[in-house]
Amino acid sequence: MPTLRQRRAAIGSAAVIVAASLALTACGGGSSPEAEAAPTTLTFGVQAAPNSLDPAQLHDGQQRYVWGAVYDTLVYSDNEGVLKPGAAKSWEYSADARALTLKLRDDMKFSDGDPVTSTAVKTSLERTRSTAGPQQSNLSAIASIDTPDEHTAVLNLSRQDPDLLVSLSYGAGAIGDPKTINEARTALDPVGSGPYTLDRTATVDGTKYVLNRRDDYWNAKAYPFKTVTVRVIPDRTALFNALLTKELDAGTVDTGQAKQIQASGFSLTPVDDVSTAAIVIADRAGKVAPPLADVRVRQAINYAFDRKKMLDALLGGNGRPTEQVFNKLSPAYSEELDSAYSFDPEKARSLLKDAGYPDGFSLTMPANAIVQTFQASITQALGDIGVKVDWEPVPAQSSGQTTKWGMYFNLGTTAAPSRTTSLYFGKKGSQNPFQYEDPKMNDLLAKLSGETDPTRAGEIYKSINKYATDNAWIAPLFSLKTTWAMKTGLEYRGTGSAVPDLRVFGVTGK
Repeated sequence: MPTLRQRRAAIGSAAVIVAASLALTACGGGSSPEAEAAPTTLTFGVQAAPNSLDPAQLHDGQQRYVWGAVYDTLVYSDNEGVLKPGAAKSWEYSADARALTLKLRDDMKFSDGDPVTSTAVKTSLERTRSTAGPQQSNLSAIASIDTPDEHTAVLNLSRQDPDLLVSLSYGAGAIGDPKTINEARTALDPVGSGPYTLDRTATVDGTKYVLNRRDDYWNAKAYPFKTVTVRVIPDRTALFNALLTKELDAGTVDTGQAKQIQASGFSLTPVDDVSTAAIVIADRAGKVAPPLADVRVRQAINYAFDRKKMLDALLGGNGRPTEQVFNKLSPAYSEELDSAYSFDPEKARSLLKDAGYPDGFSLTMPANAIVQTFQASITQALGDIGVKVDWEPVPAQSSGQTTKWGMYFNLGTTAAPSRTTSLYFGKKGSQNPFQYEDPKMNDLLAKLSGETDPTRAGEIYKSINKYATDNAWIAPLFSLKTTWAMKTGLEYRGTGSAVPDLRVFGVTGK
């Protein structure tokens, strides 16, 4: 049975669907009556290609649709955001929460036929925590790993980590084949233990990823599609047009498109709070952008945005304005914080003047496919208060999570409070690239790490949320919703808490 600590980690373990309202589109093949009744193929689009399929380099979010099909994770988050057994059929913390014992399934195999053992788990986790990459910080609490038998792994921790179980349901928990994990092929053609294998003959890196189902997978019944194709299609209009022409079987649509697509024979499934659009003001110590060290400057940035106008103009009202990074699915959410920074450019300019920047200042932000939709509006809003933004183009799959830029646009957070807190406010969180910390936040994080009561933990999360909002560590813009249009025979089963996993797609009646 899961311990109280496990239950706490599972509470609110909603996950991010990165760019869900912008670029997630699905389709299935076949036009025969049999295919219409029970589709066996699925194709959907994402906005950016996976940066790598190397377990140590995995990005969470929409890239998971590919790597999550190839790799199993030790724990998984179901469509309601609840943590469930994955490669680990059970887990148990020690009384002091400084050791986590994982019992592995004995019926798991890699795609090359080798069994998945505790040695594979140890090899994967140790490699990820010792390799620079987006998942490294998520395993920073692990001091050592013991393997008392082939199906038991014990993670010994240097400190309590309330986010560890959630991390093991993300890229940090992906299990690679120890024989090939260090080979160059792993980045493009890995040996995994997941429900699908990558079809290299049909895959075009950066454009199309074709996945074939493994019928010998331990949970194959959760995946009704024999073949899944993930297409990289940044242009949302092209996706919508493909739906209209019946080239695609399913996909997300904007509010203004819903009636038109419904008239074409699609059913609609609305999903709230699937992701959050925000500007991460990362350089709070002013290392590369000195003005950002002043809280008044960070607050001015928050006051610069007419969130409702942006949402309506850019996304057809698909969501709600927000001024906090935690969304309504999270126990950390506080309704009053959504009015912390109403649109007030005059106040923003006054704050900049008080901070010593009466004529404003300039900074550079990374420009990738994710921010493209919002780039012009961000430039104008900040320019109106005197902050000139220069955009530096970066590859589509790149993020701003480096110390090169003082702030960057991010799309996709999670409702799981432990996950959001770790990513944005933990010293080694991937959304805290400058490893910024201060005494007040450290005190709140310390209280959280030792708290086992979910109610008291929820209050600490609320305090973390308020402190980060008051000090303008982030400039949230809106929490996004999406509407899935599904052709006859298909259904979308996810909620705002679901991670981008193939389990969210199903066949009606099955």
